[in-house]
Amino acid sequence: MTETGDRATQLHVVLGAAGGTGAAVVRELVGQGRSVRAVTRCGQTAVGGGAQPPASYQDAAADVTDRGQLRRALEGASVVYQCAQPAYTRWPQEFPAMNRAVMEAAAAAGAKLVFADNLYMYPPGSGPMTEETPEAATTKKGRVRAAMAEELLAAHRDGKLRVAIGRSSDYFGPGGVTSALGERFFRAILAGKKTQWFADLDQPHTVNYLPDMARALIVLGTRPEADGRVWHTPAAPALTGRRYIALAARAAGSRARPAVLGLGTVRALGLFVPVLREFPELWYEWSRPFVMDSSRFEEAFGPFAATPVEKAFAETVAWFRRRV
Repeated sequence: MTETGDRATQLHVVLGAAGGTGAAVVRELVGQGRSVRAVTRCGQTAVGGGAQPPASYQDAAADVTDRGQLRRALEGASVVYQCAQPAYTRWPQEFPAMNRAVMEAAAAAGAKLVFADNLYMYPPGSGPMTEETPEAATTKKGRVRAAMAEELLAAHRDGKLRVAIGRSSDYFGPGGVTSALGERFFRAILAGKKTQWFADLDQPHTVNYLPDMARALIVLGTRPEADGRVWHTPAAPALTGRRYIALAARAAGSRARPAVLGLGTVRALGLFVPVLREFPELWYEWSRPFVMDSSRFEEAFGPFAATPVEKAFAETVAWFRRRV
């Protein structure tokens, strides 16, 4: 089944358009010539140069936790991409309520909702992870993610809202500043300094490339057969942390200096860096194989050429080099 509707008249609204995932979705939508509204708190989004002019583009300011502002931001939307999230340290307290507000506003607008999800709901030792892997996480963040996904799918089953969920692993790419393979990782690569990897350098770990994630999420937004299901977004084959660091260093023309960031060090740093306090419960993702299977996506929607890791690192290194 192909995409339905006229891309020039369908309005695609991106929530959290200033974050890594949201900004990537905005850039891809603009590049495809679609009508886009990018929603951020401040109403200012850098789309990037060189893109094909869209049918229309607009920035919008809205606080996703304010239901009135959220409804106004989603007026006229055909598809809503939920890429917004609260502070990483506040997920259990704030994420479920935020997501319910987005669901209600999308339903009021008559829009389809595409939720940008991750893999936290799968328990340790569940690889390769498929969409059929039981959502049996015991971590706080994993339980939050699993509960939100079930609430979304229940709304779809009840006919309240059209929903598709796209799940990705840890990501990197232009605009990906706060992820594990974000600014800290690439600054070390560019400087030829020790590049830290959590737990074990020699465990395979799937990573997603932001532009590929964005393309996949838009497929879910525009293809009706995606509705009511969970999908893993395509990624290049999993490599080890040691290999990722070597390829990133080659792209930067620097020396690879892989280093392990151990659990004790993370706990000590967590006394001063709140985000790092959240990592010990997710240590299993880095201390054992963490591999995602996305074959269902290509079986349903056709071939998807995930960007080779070497090319993805070259593009990301160039972006961070311009940022320095």
